[in-house]
Amino acid sequence: MTATSEVNERPEYDVELQKIADYVLNFDSPSPEALDTARYCLMDTLGCGLLALRFPECTKHLGPLVEGTTVPHGAHVPGTPYRLDPVKAAWDIGATVRWLDYNDTWLAAEWGHPSDNLGAILAVADHLSQQRIANGDAPLTMKDVLHAMVMAHEIQGVLALENSFNRVGLDHVVLVKVASTAVVANMMGANREQLLSALSHAFVDGQSLRTYRHAPNAGSRKSWAAGDATSRAVRLADIAMRGEMGIPGALTAPQWGFYDVLFSHSNKDLATKPEEERRFRFQREFGSYVMENILFKISFPAEFHSQTACEAAITLHPEVKNHIDEIDRVEITTHDSAIRIISKTGQLANPADRDHCLQYMTAVPLIFGALTADHYEDGFHAAHPEIDRLREKMQVVEDPRYSEEYHDPEKRSIANAVQVFFTDGSATDKIVVEYPVGHRRRREEGLPLLVEKFAQNLATRFPKPRCEAILAQCQNADTLANMPVSTFMQQWMI
Repeated sequence: MTATSEVNERPEYDVELQKIADYVLNFDSPSPEALDTARYCLMDTLGCGLLALRFPECTKHLGPLVEGTTVPHGAHVPGTPYRLDPVKAAWDIGATVRWLDYNDTWLAAEWGHPSDNLGAILAVADHLSQQRIANGDAPLTMKDVLHAMVMAHEIQGVLALENSFNRVGLDHVVLVKVASTAVVANMMGANREQLLSALSHAFVDGQSLRTYRHAPNAGSRKSWAAGDATSRAVRLADIAMRGEMGIPGALTAPQWGFYDVLFSHSNKDLATKPEEERRFRFQREFGSYVMENILFKISFPAEFHSQTACEAAITLHPEVKNHIDEIDRVEITTHDSAIRIISKTGQLANPADRDHCLQYMTAVPLIFGALTADHYEDGFHAAHPEIDRLREKMQVVEDPRYSEEYHDPEKRSIANAVQVFFTDGSATDKIVVEYPVGHRRRREEGLPLLVEKFAQNLATRFPKPRCEAILAQCQNADTLANMPVSTFMQQWMI
């Protein structure tokens, strides 16, 4: 008989939790491509964190909660002098790498940035490595970090393939919390029961709403939400490691579980379906798929659904730069997800609002031939009213093929097209870009540019000899894999 909220029969752990736990405990063979891609992902993610340290709105959040706190074997926060407990270090690392919306992306029914999990992974791995060395034991190595990254990417990405959290108003950082909880509990030495307990608490936790990502409330919380999620993951893993009991029916408990409270009752498409159809759907088994197919933001610090529009605008810039006042309209052809997330009109209130506006992110490269983090700042926006004048002339339309191929697992395109029409009746060509330079289909072209981006970001924080040393280590796969995590992290301190 199916249990109800009145029947006090403690169930087995939900099968979805068991799937995740067994994957983390037993997966020992990431593909060579996944591990190598993880190495590039590590470089890119930490570089993005360094670049964010140029912005006071980010750095004001960093450091110990109590000034002067000293933490034995404290985890290093790259680009800073801070050594913190792993919970706060995860918060700080996670916030810096996500601040500028420039790290990797995964697009499916749900969206997100799986490298956000690096905040928790590095903080815990660094702390544990120092502890082990102090105890005379072998430290964790960067190969362990890369392996954990592959698994965290896979958990977040596979759950995102066919399960839309945004449609019920939940932010994608719930998946960061779940993935980080699983991999850091494993790093801490969790057994199966402890892993299941930690995962159950990650789902029972209150989850972040997407309010801060959308007009008219878009704001800077979206830049630290992932850091908050990774931090919470470390705390929950620690709680489970102390022997805290789990909640076996965290997902499926009638009336009180995640599905009934947060996932299906709010989703009209699911609410009327049978129970088995209201649960998470798994398109594929866990493996290395997500890391192999991850999307890198190489050219622009911009929400990923706009990357191809930015590329198209850059292409058109030489043709339109001297004729901005003669533009009658700009037509942006896109896919349904871009329309739902980043198409917006009206006043843009802050940098976080601007870097999630498709029209703004297309207008700037059309006018200036570039799009950088500085282009979102209040001062730049105020100095260039022509950006908003051009936004007012933009029309955003969906191409059903673009939407279909966005969801096609064999294609996963992120297509946009831009065409400019002038007041004299003439028009540019319609510039179509279906796959951004950070896509797996453009890896050969993209990886040298990714290394160049990394080198530039290193130079914003460190002297030339340090930059050269870090770059050389990261580019040598064997050297990096065998390096103790604590040795690697020490090099990133100032």
